Amino acid sequence: MSVMENVTDFYKKLPDHAPTCVPLESSGMGHINIFARDTCSAASPYSRRDFYKVSLIIGTGKIFYADKWVQIDRPAVLFSNPFVPYSWEIQSKEQSGWYCLFTEAFIQHSERVNSLQDSPLFKIGANPIFFPDEAQIDEISSIYQKMIREMQSTYAHKYDILRSYLHLLIHEALKADPAANFSSYSNGSTRVSGLFVELLERQFPIDSPGFTLQLKTPTDFAQSLSVHVNHLNRSVKEITGKTTSEHIAARIAKEARALLLHTDWSVSEIAYSLGFEYPSYFTLFFKKHTGTSPSQVRHSNI
Repeated sequence: MSVMENVTDFYKKLPDHAPTCVPLESSGMGHINIFARDTCSAASPYSRRDFYKVSLIIGTGKIFYADKWVQIDRPAVLFSNPFVPYSWEIQSKEQSGWYCLFTEAFIQHSERVNSLQDSPLFKIGANPIFFPDEAQIDEISSIYQKMIREMQSTYAHKYDILRSYLHLLIHEALKADPAANFSSYSNGSTRVSGLFVELLERQFPIDSPGFTLQLKTPTDFAQSLSVHVNHLNRSVKEITGKTTSEHIAARIAKEARALLLHTDWSVSEIAYSLGFEYPSYFTLFFKKHTGTSPSQVRHSNI
């Protein structure tokens, strides 16, 4: 399974959300869509996606990030980063608002902009939750409603307008007060360790030589979980008895052996798909962790 849910997977899970008059973009323009939150589920599990989300949450609940959570007790704007797993648990029956999902390609199309990962709202470690006042809620709601109307229009340049509305939405949210009071779990180490193992496993199996492993180091996982790498290392060691690096190396070696035995990919293709810059680095890694070479495994079927 891929490390991230993509836009197509999102619509498979929610077929009633699938665009009808607006097809998925496959021409390099990216993708955008806007929805009302009145059909949101009672709880959404930890997940990583290939799209960003900006949500106006009207209703109470909790948002969970790694070993911390924040109480949503009034209308809030949430900026969801595809590289940071989070979950949502509702508390009030009444849930409303809107959300916009979009890919980075949509924002960057026809624009010279830096990665959203460098923005103050979407970069890893940034505060993703803001609490607008009543006037800001009205303004943000109005922007979402205009975006929905534009999505349904036949205007040739509507994506340019939607891109402008999205920028305006982001700037309006920036005017709101950021969330300040995050709470921590008493069993934070257990939660962080569990999320690490989940993220590690979700990268496998690798089903295409064109795929490149995204999370390869403890720092990669720490950034994705929005925790300090030292905290991640301590938590994983405390709960599992093994270091973060040991878990990563063992899982990559296991996947490498499976690919050598069950695919016809070249050693170079396997090396690149597992994130190694050079096949020679992969060979040294494999020998160190298995005691044999890639070619020996492939030819002897051991």
